[in-house]
Amino acid sequence: MYRAQHRRTVACVALVCAGLLSAHLTGSALQQSAAAKAPTLDYEFFKADVQPILLNKRPGHARCIACHAHTTTPLDLSPLPPGRTTWTEEESRRNFDAIRRFVAPGNVKSKFLVHPLEEKAGGDFYHNGGKHFASQNDPEWQILKSWVMGQTAK
Repeated sequence: MYRAQHRRTVACVALVCAGLLSAHLTGSALQQSAAAKAPTLDYEFFKADVQPILLNKRPGHARCIACHAHTTTPLDLSPLPPGRTTWTEEESRRNFDAIRRFVAPGNVKSKFLVHPLEEKAGGDFYHNGGKHFASQNDPEWQILKSWVMGQTAK
């Protein structure tokens, strides 16, 4: 009787372990599949379409670069010297690297998108520089979203 009960217990433990292993492997495969499908951030799209938005003046707001070209904010962009209207290639690469820390590719809840967006439009609470975009339909916000969602340069 003891041996039969022991064999059933061992068999049950083996089935449970096999089920857990199968679930783990399936979960890992799903995670790998999702990671493989996750969009990437296109540098050329960033440089051509996203970066100019950081320089645009919006009524009632400072330009993004006005505050974010200083080390006192978590998002630290390259300063733009007086007389220059755009960044060098090296500065653009630095900006790209700085901003992508605030982006989860493929996620519209990325801090880069929700921080400057009005709360009533889906933004988060805090942004010292104000809420630059009143709606997710704002054309500039749409460009930022396209980049975060993985659009590439044309």
